[in-house]
Amino acid sequence: MEPAKNKTQLFDCTIRDGGYLNNWKFNGRVVREVYRACSNAGIDFVEIGFRGSHRYFDRSEYGKWRYSLDSDIREAINGITGAKISVLVDYGKIDLDDFAPKVDSPVELVRIAAHKNNIFKALDFIEKVKEKGYLISLQAMNFPGYSQNEKDSLLSSVKSSRLDYFYISDSYGCLFPSQVEELFAPFIELDNIKIGFHSHNNLQMAFANSLEAIKIGVDIVDGTMYGMGRAAGNLPIETMVAYLQMSMPKRYNVRPVLNCIDKYFYILHKKNPWGYQLPYMISGLFKCHPNYSDDIVKRREYSIEDVWKAISIINGMDLVGYDKTVVEGLINKGFISDGGQRQFAEEPTCKDAESPAKTPKYIGRHKGKEALVLANGPSLKKYKDEIDAFIKKHDPIILGANFLAGLFTPHYHAFTNKMRFTTYVDTVSNDSALLIGRNIDNDMIKEYVKRDYETLFFKDVLEADFDVRDGVIQTNCRSISVLLIGVAIVMGAKRVFVAGMDGYTQFDGAGKTLFYDESFEVEQRDLRLGLHRWNERFLGQIDDYLYNKQQNRITIITPTAHSSFYSEINNFL
Repeated sequence: MEPAKNKTQLFDCTIRDGGYLNNWKFNGRVVREVYRACSNAGIDFVEIGFRGSHRYFDRSEYGKWRYSLDSDIREAINGITGAKISVLVDYGKIDLDDFAPKVDSPVELVRIAAHKNNIFKALDFIEKVKEKGYLISLQAMNFPGYSQNEKDSLLSSVKSSRLDYFYISDSYGCLFPSQVEELFAPFIELDNIKIGFHSHNNLQMAFANSLEAIKIGVDIVDGTMYGMGRAAGNLPIETMVAYLQMSMPKRYNVRPVLNCIDKYFYILHKKNPWGYQLPYMISGLFKCHPNYSDDIVKRREYSIEDVWKAISIINGMDLVGYDKTVVEGLINKGFISDGGQRQFAEEPTCKDAESPAKTPKYIGRHKGKEALVLANGPSLKKYKDEIDAFIKKHDPIILGANFLAGLFTPHYHAFTNKMRFTTYVDTVSNDSALLIGRNIDNDMIKEYVKRDYETLFFKDVLEADFDVRDGVIQTNCRSISVLLIGVAIVMGAKRVFVAGMDGYTQFDGAGKTLFYDESFEVEQRDLRLGLHRWNERFLGQIDDYLYNKQQNRITIITPTAHSSFYSEINNFL
């Protein structure tokens, strides 16, 4: 396809879309230089952030380009002429009073974004903004997710509107070039309304889709410098400028944009990375908001196959936008994992393979023994000598979780987290019996394990309370270390001690909750606190279980934030 020679306009929304990565905290110089570069490059519009009412937002959380007051815009562009100014509005987060009459504002175009559940109400609001003198645009968010009836209904409303622009947004980056013409064709035929395309790059199709849109007659296409934007990002505007410059060298000049990227956006990318990643590709394929994939990945405990499974489930929920409770709900119900559906007869190296057991063979195996569970907090390494002395004196059955770095050789070494299983299973000593959670599927086990192992029996749900029925723990206990306390009870331990369970609110000098460095350790404060609360909950439930069975309570023998279970290790030496 040769470079297009047509009326297509280019629209840069770097400061607006890129703001998702830094909460719109661009300094004024970057905003000014983006506007200068775009103007000198021949780009028609520059969107300088959002316009939003302060009453809908916590001012302390966002930078000023989340609101983009006229005074801030004037200061940023003072003395520079060129591209027209736009701001974008999230319908429902703006008041009409947030717009001055057009004669008093540097803004030319107001774009109003809405999802299908409120897009017709947005049209009414748009009419009122137009009366103030602005060019107006309606952005149909995630338009590929509309049903045919919804598309037809919107087309009818757009026809009878006073819109200057109507934008189709591929919000989740799910389009392929072969789908573009059918999606746009009914709108391109409209008179007096220019049609725009806002693409995302989840499937690496933003440039190809934009070229196809230009080919079929779309009037304006969006992009951002270096593709800056949430998740996989957007069409890199420099790519489109360079492409169009081939046939229109007097109109376009990509060099000012390249220089701006070189000066500012390499640094921004290092601080807040964006771009193509597998989870975002999956969200694109399933037409889901990328925050769902991001939520799962940030938990640092699920494989890419788990992401695929979760997003495929979310795809069937017909959700609008992003609901932060959805992923937690799937985890609580055990939908992300395999839920214990593994067929044991397919496992030639599994000790359970002789019969598809529904209960573990380790029930009561160590009746009357003391047990020691080794978790992975910094205290496990710090108190190694004391733990060794404890082991020598009490001769407990030892159950270890995940990576132990050769500090100890447990009798049982267990995994339930797929990422940690694939990363650390090769480090398990031949002198340790291997326990693999029933949530880890056959194919993964066959690929990584060439030795005997036993299945760790539990129901992989989070919202259930701790209980044991026929040797099967009725919850996943949220973490492997807490789960192993339950396993020790099933094995018949008369008392369970724990070392290295420091709690997710306790950190070493480097701010780590593990005694070793791990690239996928959970770093988000809210997720860490959530993990800590879940562990505290299950520790309490297990302790109550033991009390009701008239058995010894849980004892954590190294310093821990779970203070009600702590007793200094020297008390047992």
